[in-house]
Amino acid sequence: ASDARAGGWMPKARLDDMDTDGIDTAILFGGGPLGTTNHDLHMASFNAYNRWLADFCNYDNQRLVGVGYVPMRDVNETIEMIRDCVARGLKAINIPAFPMSQAASLNGGAAQMRALTGDVDGNRSYADPEFDPLWKAVCDLGIPLTIHLGGRIVRFTEPKFFLSDLLMSKFGMAEPLAIMIYGGVFQRFPDLKIASVESGSGWLAFAANYMDETWHKQRHWVNSILEHEPSYFMDRNIYASFIHDRVGILTRDMPGAGNIMWSSDYPHSETTFPNSMEKIEELFAGVPDADKAMICGGRAKALFNL
Repeated sequence: ASDARAGGWMPKARLDDMDTDGIDTAILFGGGPLGTTNHDLHMASFNAYNRWLADFCNYDNQRLVGVGYVPMRDVNETIEMIRDCVARGLKAINIPAFPMSQAASLNGGAAQMRALTGDVDGNRSYADPEFDPLWKAVCDLGIPLTIHLGGRIVRFTEPKFFLSDLLMSKFGMAEPLAIMIYGGVFQRFPDLKIASVESGSGWLAFAANYMDETWHKQRHWVNSILEHEPSYFMDRNIYASFIHDRVGILTRDMPGAGNIMWSSDYPHSETTFPNSMEKIEELFAGVPDADKAMICGGRAKALFNL
């Protein structure tokens, strides 16, 4: 768009806007691959984007922190790409909310969204043993994973559905996380960390409470393998970022809802730029300074090993 901020692709402009907005360090999430029906080009564009992002961050790698994007068609292919991202200095890896089928990467203009969502109706699940080598590799590398708005596809070009889709895209993030919790992924890999990005945090307390209650009542007949209730894993392994979520801040001390991080969502339409400091003061009214500091930076520093 003609009015897009140059900080979306020019590092100097990004740093200038960060200075204007009072932002010390930015964790950078992008669009990932090209939207194309050419399968080889689609896959190659993941690597091209990650190389570009690493170069962008190298302009000032103390303030610009990149998150690599990878597909989820073949586990060995994904592990190789993750290792390449880490070697280039990227600090986290974004995966689709659900595993991808080969067909999911061949949808032309929808390919970018498919890179975030994966194949929602596919037969593969992150709880399957197929993915255990991936989780082990990520733990060995000591980096976190993220899922970026992948729980539900938003119809961005259709005003009739856009706002309701946007709401459900937040709540939809509970599904891939619940699959991983109930499937024992975090029980098998206690060091695995995953963040739900740009999807709010106010729903965490409800999700944790509901999952705990239903697990206690239903765990025997479903032959649950969990040794702890779901909120235990949410407190230990799951994080979430929000933009303007007063409810998430107020419920931060409830089970499963504590690992939250503020973000500005620059340069999208929901962004708090250039008034982030004012918005933070409004959101955190009455919140102790130590909690505010942790949510606005301290927790991200620890998660992304900064």
